[in-house]
Amino acid sequence: MRNLSFYLTNLTNFLNFLFPFLIKIPSKSLPVQIETMVSLVSRTGRNLQRYEKGYRLVVGCIPYRYKKSQEPTSVEELEVLVISAQNGQEMLFPKGGWENDESMEEAAMRETEEEAGVIGVVGGKLGPWQYKSKRSSIMHESYMFPLLVQEELDSWPESKTRKRRWVSINEAREVCHNWWMRDALEELVRRRRLNPQAQS
Repeated sequence: MRNLSFYLTNLTNFLNFLFPFLIKIPSKSLPVQIETMVSLVSRTGRNLQRYEKGYRLVVGCIPYRYKKSQEPTSVEELEVLVISAQNGQEMLFPKGGWENDESMEEAAMRETEEEAGVIGVVGGKLGPWQYKSKRSSIMHESYMFPLLVQEELDSWPESKTRKRRWVSINEAREVCHNWWMRDALEELVRRRRLNPQAQS
């Protein structure tokens, strides 16, 4: 049993080491088995985590779509994707640590795929917001990106620990308990009203 535990720990560490290299390989050149394996592994640990002036840098996305079509119409046609927190008590938008080996946009898209299982096109940066972690006294500086969803995955790294749900803007305002995420949502809505044709 100890050997199995040792093997699994080393396999996980090895996959986490390979992950940054494998995601840069075009998926068409990977065998299907390896592509599937890579897509089902979440990054763990904070050894690559970015900090600036004492703040942990956090990025994420507000995944959105239009009810009737992918063509921009109005804010009323907008739906956003919320996910359950790991403790299952709250709904929020996908977010996580920005790491040293990726751009801000890459980190936001990675976190969104890992936590919400969606892929799409990112728009312009929203933020920053500063807040204190609920679990510790660490201060965070966070940025969000609008993400026009193009694909919903059937399985993703955190599919067993998180639920996802498409909601209206008004429902998102009610169910999302993080004040700074609600602020990011309002900024997205404001941008959509000013320029409905833009990719935010």
